[in-house]
Amino acid sequence: MDITLYYQEKGKQEPFILLHGNGEDGSYFKKQMDYFSDRYRMIALDTRGHGKSPRGIMPFTIEQFSCDLYDFMTALEISKAVILGFSDGANIAMKFAMKYPDRVKALILNGGNLNPKGVKRTTQIPIEIGYKIAKRFAQKSPDAKKNAEMLGLMVNDPNIEQSELVKITAPTLVICGRNDMIKESHTKEIAGRIPHAKLSILKGDHFIANKEAEAFNKEVEDFLQKVR
Repeated sequence: MDITLYYQEKGKQEPFILLHGNGEDGSYFKKQMDYFSDRYRMIALDTRGHGKSPRGIMPFTIEQFSCDLYDFMTALEISKAVILGFSDGANIAMKFAMKYPDRVKALILNGGNLNPKGVKRTTQIPIEIGYKIAKRFAQKSPDAKKNAEMLGLMVNDPNIEQSELVKITAPTLVICGRNDMIKESHTKEIAGRIPHAKLSILKGDHFIANKEAEAFNKEVEDFLQKVR
């Protein structure tokens, strides 16, 4: 790996890796870190170019982020982990679980999507407009360039075929909010294509892990108790 990813850690037992969403960092999962750290080694990392992790020179794509996760786990000598991904983090987790199924003990996918069409148009249209504007000024402004890369993750990524999801062999929980920015039909398609995945739809929006942490953590805990 051309960079070293920043991460926060709490607890000492079985590895449990947390992958945040676009433009965020590992601190998003504070309520999960606190809740599960007595039973797991909670590791919340900052994705390449997010939070305190450097951008590096490699491509700024979901595919590259999944490769970064592999290198990160190898560097920390983590052979297998529970992985919880939120939004773009869920997309990274899907890519990773398909490529490296033996490295995933259990998978929690919160608010992920297979492609940009899975996002509700009321959310996606402003993203696409912002991306076009940022891209236009990217050569003149470092801030515009960074913004274009971030928005580009939601315009050009992810690119996962439904048929690929059968490669995910780990026990999987697909979880979202009733008023999520991801289309509910799209989330149901993901759950339906992953072998034996469980689908859970909770009260709330895209950010249920933070805003509805009690219900979210309980759902994740119940799921993990059945796969231990």
